[in-house]
Amino acid sequence: MGKPRWWTAGDLDGFLGLGLDNLIQILLIVALCRGVLGYPDSLIFGAILPATGISLVVGNLAYARQAFQLDQREGRDDRTALPYGINTVSLFAYVFLVMLPVKLTAVSQGLDPAAAVTLSWRAGLIACLGSGLIECSGAFIGNSLQRWLPRAALLSTLAGIALGYIALGFLLRTYAQPVVGLAVLAVILVGYYAPVRWPVPAGLVAVLLGIALAWANGLIDLDPVRWQSSTALIGLHLPKLQLAELWQARGQLVPWLGVIVPMGLFNVIGSLQNLESAEAAGDRYPVRSSMLINGIGTLAAATLGSCFPTTIYIGHPGWKAMGARIGYSWLNGVVMGAACLLGLFGVVGQLVPIEAGMAIVLYIGLVIAAQAFQATPPSHAPAVALGLLPGLAGWGALMLKAGLRAGGSGTAANPFGPALLAPLAQADVWAAGAFALEQGQIITAMLLAWFGVIHAWQFTSSDTVLQLGWGVGRSWALGYGVMALVFLAARWGLPPQR
Repeated sequence: MGKPRWWTAGDLDGFLGLGLDNLIQILLIVALCRGVLGYPDSLIFGAILPATGISLVVGNLAYARQAFQLDQREGRDDRTALPYGINTVSLFAYVFLVMLPVKLTAVSQGLDPAAAVTLSWRAGLIACLGSGLIECSGAFIGNSLQRWLPRAALLSTLAGIALGYIALGFLLRTYAQPVVGLAVLAVILVGYYAPVRWPVPAGLVAVLLGIALAWANGLIDLDPVRWQSSTALIGLHLPKLQLAELWQARGQLVPWLGVIVPMGLFNVIGSLQNLESAEAAGDRYPVRSSMLINGIGTLAAATLGSCFPTTIYIGHPGWKAMGARIGYSWLNGVVMGAACLLGLFGVVGQLVPIEAGMAIVLYIGLVIAAQAFQATPPSHAPAVALGLLPGLAGWGALMLKAGLRAGGSGTAANPFGPALLAPLAQADVWAAGAFALEQGQIITAMLLAWFGVIHAWQFTSSDTVLQLGWGVGRSWALGYGVMALVFLAARWGLPPQR
């Protein structure tokens, strides 16, 4: 018992851990926006990262203030602020399930690359805005949602996304650079899964070792031209309100509800679970204000130009056991926010390769997948395993199309089309099924299938995209209808097992 303090000795360890986690997320934003989406640095460093920085400042300072005020009210000095940062699952989901399809479709329709990038960015903004609105709404109905939504259904679908787009993607990258990747992975596995305490946070050990090995193996090459372009990005980049861009993107809200709604609900339930975890560790926080802070942070990101929602992080008991209290939270917001606003991550990205920290993201994917089984009754394990498959199929469809494009397909001279399906089927690759699951990999329902919000797909010259319309998803809707009849027959017509 005592007076709360804005800084304690344990906050340094907490900041190194939380700040490192946020650093990796921001480096991922830069790498995915550049490499996967082809965004120019002017958009990344002039709009997306400044807005991301503000969202981190808003949430971290608010959670630090919340902890301080509650400590004052209760006469305590041992409360740990809620950990907060970029939502990893939403980051990958919005890049690969919203922004990339929009860009590829726009290019296939003849738009020039700059216009396609703008459309893709706007789609990400509207997805982030939708997620923030759901998070804010969840502050008022979160407990009811938690009772209504089956935990196995919610966690398993997101675990499929985590295994495919996060864990498998980075596992392949780990084995492509085994000296760096496997060494860093070993540090993370020992530091987070084994009862071993490193002198400094395990994440920091992993990144420092990864940087050293990357230098030794020639993965870091400070090309003078790239270094000069990175240093040229340093300077004050203030975000601007993007209300006009959001208004122009309003028409892209409905086609992506199948991604936005489940992701928003997942964030709501995840926040509730993390609040329960914090309470179990001795820090009880009010549900409504805690979730509103998270939602407002995401809304701030969207309205200022970022496509990436924020979230309350898992692992509150770990930060508390580390000795972190309030200072680690506000310092993380200040440092990460300042680095985003000052354009420093171009230089940081030159010095800290993704390989040095990708094991941390791989670990996050494993945690999410493991949680789907650990947080549900053992009898629900088959349902969880089934729920993993659509996300893995969607990732497989992404890999298949990337391979086809690398082989010369998906161009005006050699567009995607039905002719692709037969030779793939002969090789026992049922691409039509993968493309159907790709459109519904997060949520499935008969009504949504009938209108084509999920599963119904069509070729463009370089991609497969959603197909909306009356009855376009008839076959899947009828399939779900037959399943429902079977379940009803089993429920009401068959005797129970003895």
